[in-house]
Amino acid sequence: MNISHHRDGRKDIRQQIEELGPWFQNMRIAGVPTAPDHFLGDYPAFKWARFSHVLPIDLKGRSVLDIGCNAGFYAIEMKRRNAGHVVAIDSDPHYLRQAEFAARHAGVDLDLHEMSVYDIARLGKRFDLVIFMGVLYHLRHPLLALDMIREHVADDLMLFQSLQRGPEGAAPVEDDYPFSEWDLFERPDFPRLSFVEKRFAGDPTNWFFPNQAGVEAMLRSAGFAIEEHPEREVYLCRAVERPPFVDPPPC
Repeated sequence: MNISHHRDGRKDIRQQIEELGPWFQNMRIAGVPTAPDHFLGDYPAFKWARFSHVLPIDLKGRSVLDIGCNAGFYAIEMKRRNAGHVVAIDSDPHYLRQAEFAARHAGVDLDLHEMSVYDIARLGKRFDLVIFMGVLYHLRHPLLALDMIREHVADDLMLFQSLQRGPEGAAPVEDDYPFSEWDLFERPDFPRLSFVEKRFAGDPTNWFFPNQAGVEAMLRSAGFAIEEHPEREVYLCRAVERPPFVDPPPC
């Protein structure tokens, strides 16, 4: 190997990574990190290491949809687990350019689309695994998004994560409550969403922060049964029958 040529190659990769910045996901492309100074550390690799065991090691023949794929970290990991057709969508073309670059250097094929979660019916396809990580709290209409995922694309499993605020723990929820009930809404383990009117952490797209009870109630309401809860904020869910009192989302 020509060492000087190898070093020049790394320099070219580093320059391309810088030109595609800023990066939110720290990925190693040809050994070069994309976001080495990330405020969360080696994100999302360190989180993936904590819950990767809940997904099958071999996804051969299974289709995957990654909603809000960012630079494609999770989509690429699914291809590394031998997944078949992997579709990755994001509403930001900046992230899709990063995902295309990362996938090309990883030697995997991703089907990339510039698309909002509210547009997923246009895909016209259902998937064995839906990845919906770090998106819910950025949405103006979070429950509608979950309803549409269940109605239009989720055929079996969903890997889900949302930033949470408030107490941990979730008490059982009754089927009904009387109009006179008041104290229930003061309980820390009752489902709730906190609305951010302006900005949080400088980001105007941080709209809703659920507590743990709120996340779990929303998932159930949309027709997802929680099968694994490997770490705080992360859930592996299975698509089940939607509650009979829930209207289907609009197409």
